Amino acid sequence: VQLVESGGARVQPGGSLTLSCAATGINFDSNAIAWFRQAPGKGREALTCVSKSDGAIVYPRSVKDRFTTSRDSVKRMAYLRMTSLTPEDSAVYFCSTRASGCSYVPTHYVYWGRGAQVTVSS
Repeated sequence: VQLVESGGARVQPGGSLTLSCAATGINFDSNAIAWFRQAPGKGREALTCVSKSDGAIVYPRSVKDRFTTSRDSVKRMAYLRMTSLTPEDSAVYFCSTRASGCSYVPTHYVYWGRGAQVTVSS
């Protein structure tokens, strides 16, 4: 199993960014794919999850109206679209997968990408 995030960048406050996650070695259609982030000195925070059984879920209120997730079964890619970014969104963003439905608990996921750095700064 391999997950590779891409699209991390430095953006200005108020900007938008889309992260991509390329997944190989999994049953893409049946697996849940989640996005987490981790800021320095903080725990890993669940952001979104998408699965065939659960649809697309956004977990924290802080990003509910700003972040969306989607997946492309043909390309075997998952995406995290982020808008109206603030400095508080600066973190390393990870995609992860599990062979069942969505969960917001990091320890429920076995496979993780290496992460993509997102820095929001003027």
